[in-house]
Amino acid sequence: MAEQKNTTRPMGTGGGPGRGPGRHGYQKPKDLRGTLGKLMRYLGRYTHLLILVAVLLVISSACTVGGSYLIKPLINDYILPGDFPGLARMLAIMGAVYLTGALCSFGYARIMVHVSQNTVAKIRADLFDRMQTLPLKFFDTHTHGELMSRYTNDIDTISEALNNSFGSLISCTLNFTGTIIMMIVLSPALTLITLVMLVVMLRVVKIIGGRSRRYFAAQQAALGTVNGYIEEMIEGQKVIKVFNHEPAAKEGFRERNEAYRQAATRAQAYGGAMMPAMGNLSYINYAITCGVGAIFAIGSGTFQLGDLAAFLQYTRQVSQPITQISQQVNTILSAVAGAERVFEIMEAQPEIDTGKVKLVRVTEDRTGKLTEANFDTGEWAWKKPDGTLVQVRGDVRFDHVVFGYDEKKTVLHGISLYAKPGQKIAFVGSTGAGKTTITNLINRFYEIQEGTITYDGIDVRDIEKDSLRRSLGVVLQDTHLFTGTVADNIRYGRLEATDEEVEAAAAMAGADSFIRRLPHGYQTVLSGDGGNLSQGERQLLNIARAACANPPVLILDEATSSIDTRTEKLIEQGMDRLMAGRTVFVIAHRLSTVRNAKAIMVLEQGEIIERGDHADLLAQKGRYYQLYTGQAELS
Repeated sequence: MAEQKNTTRPMGTGGGPGRGPGRHGYQKPKDLRGTLGKLMRYLGRYTHLLILVAVLLVISSACTVGGSYLIKPLINDYILPGDFPGLARMLAIMGAVYLTGALCSFGYARIMVHVSQNTVAKIRADLFDRMQTLPLKFFDTHTHGELMSRYTNDIDTISEALNNSFGSLISCTLNFTGTIIMMIVLSPALTLITLVMLVVMLRVVKIIGGRSRRYFAAQQAALGTVNGYIEEMIEGQKVIKVFNHEPAAKEGFRERNEAYRQAATRAQAYGGAMMPAMGNLSYINYAITCGVGAIFAIGSGTFQLGDLAAFLQYTRQVSQPITQISQQVNTILSAVAGAERVFEIMEAQPEIDTGKVKLVRVTEDRTGKLTEANFDTGEWAWKKPDGTLVQVRGDVRFDHVVFGYDEKKTVLHGISLYAKPGQKIAFVGSTGAGKTTITNLINRFYEIQEGTITYDGIDVRDIEKDSLRRSLGVVLQDTHLFTGTVADNIRYGRLEATDEEVEAAAAMAGADSFIRRLPHGYQTVLSGDGGNLSQGERQLLNIARAACANPPVLILDEATSSIDTRTEKLIEQGMDRLMAGRTVFVIAHRLSTVRNAKAIMVLEQGEIIERGDHADLLAQKGRYYQLYTGQAELS
């Protein structure tokens, strides 16, 4: 649509694959509490399972912490005295404790997988459902890559956090707290040494973690640039070869790849330094604690060898949760930031529809009175709130319509026109003149600022949008075919259409002959937007889809622009049959296709500067005459 301003970003700047916080990237949410509250509402459906998870987490942590404490009596009471039967019993008890902890860990992990996958499936479904309610204006201002990243990067990050991070964060916190308590119970003095080392570790985590987050964010940005560039080059491969642009394309990739290498090197260097640094500090802490603890065990009668062994086990355990908690917090914050972006779309203003007039199928009784029918009669009527039925005739009128896609720029200036039932109205003019915008307003894809648009004497704002759009058949310049059979794609215009009606629609559009030459005829499966068909064949299916819908009003937006002259002549009779008895709005680059229009509107800069039939406009020798005779360019 030429008139519409689309705020797309340049390819490779973050709208393509690789966009988003990534696995290691960090992005702080704007509203942590509010977003967590929304996530909790989704998790609230599994309250009983989450309570069970909490119980299993507590038991698992208690077994982990308690199992280490059993080392003390194991050594003091059984190994040193040489009590082998007692040692066997104690080992069996320790084995049972650790086995219980392992089973609890396995249990809560499986439950969280169930909860998380069901939760993200619900979020994904709600996101898709909400997108179907959003107006076209929303999609005009958001790139495809930006919206796709909500379903991929953002929801994947939420899934990862729910799967692992929430449970791990709670488990690590419980383990850390329990370990510190048991260390204090065993030896407050040795615990003080450990706490000093923990402060040092936390400082290291803060320094390395801060730089790591910054460099990983740069890595993700560079990855998005590389992936976006690759996607752009693959899509434009034919253009690259036509203009011998391969050397420049390779040089552009080398520059972006090198930038990504440098960013990834810094990120991985700091990211990889975290665990070795924490490990070495842990070993230092272990060595100091071991030396001081040995002195206590030798010189003190109350601190025994078993106490030292249990304490050293806790010393090895205490540093692990710190690193894990830091990593899990980053993952959770990234997930909340992702959830925030998802909920931002879910809370976007849906398309407003205050219409009360419905489109219903009708039939005539013996007296000629219209009555509602629950089967396909081929006849439609508008059903007003008071029950009155008004037959759909296709009378469309614009009365001083003013419209702009935003408040700063007006696209249409006081447009007034009418199309009586069965008339063919054509719009011609330069790119950006407002041709497609007018047809978009008939569909109520956008709301006008001033004036009125009526359909059979009814203001379109009073008609339900679903009913309004069901009464309009649209053939767009840009075809889009869905994955499925040829018949399914034609039936997209009317899902309840029979095979015979599908074939009749294809024949009307002139598509039947080429469809029957396909490997499986109407059951041939199309994929990749019908990539195995020519552009003309794809457009013919698009026209057949509109014919299958059998609408009273038809909008052809450059419908034959992708069809060669020979094919256009072949389908001309079919198009005439399709348009017979219908109100038709035509936008065409080829002026030869609009010569038989009842009225031709010549638009420039959002205003109708000429109107009349083909002969009248040629006689005026104005803008249309210049376009038709080639004195001016129609683009």
